[in-house]
Amino acid sequence: MTTLTGRPHTALLVVDVQNGVMESAHDRESVLANLVTLVDKARAAGTEVVWVQHTSDELPRGSETWEYVPELVRREGEPLVHKEYGDSFEDTDLEEVLAARGIGSLVVAGAQTDACIRSTLHGALARGYDATLVADAHTTEDLSAYGAPAPEQVIAHTNMYWRYQTAPGRTAGTVETAEVEFGVKAPA
Repeated sequence: MTTLTGRPHTALLVVDVQNGVMESAHDRESVLANLVTLVDKARAAGTEVVWVQHTSDELPRGSETWEYVPELVRREGEPLVHKEYGDSFEDTDLEEVLAARGIGSLVVAGAQTDACIRSTLHGALARGYDATLVADAHTTEDLSAYGAPAPEQVIAHTNMYWRYQTAPGRTAGTVETAEVEFGVKAPA
């Protein structure tokens, strides 16, 4: 249903599941298990897996904190997009990577819920993509000391509002890992 013409394919977008991001992530083990399942499902279905990797002062390129967690290993030929902003499209080659593969629908998972996940979801929808969030495969750290809600509340709120997100000619929504079927349109 995407508004992008000639883009019939779907990709799994794995965002910022890096050592430094995941070290204090809420429900880390469960989220990682779901991410591994999603990557395995996508590969088995022949669906593109696109990896996004953030660079910042806290995640300097080439450092141990910058590296993806050892539970997730990118295969040769799977695209890797480097970014420096929350929105994975902003000042990156993500759009070119997706366009070259005819991708108009994204299944999004990773970290952090209240930063890069939200920014990327909104960026995708605004650019014409269908954007489905995997409700049990994204996480964030506890920032309640700074006035933010507890991580489980941030995650629940993001799932709630993305479930009902709409845009003309595009779909959004959430789905649980167990319900994801690549090659089949994810429910809105």
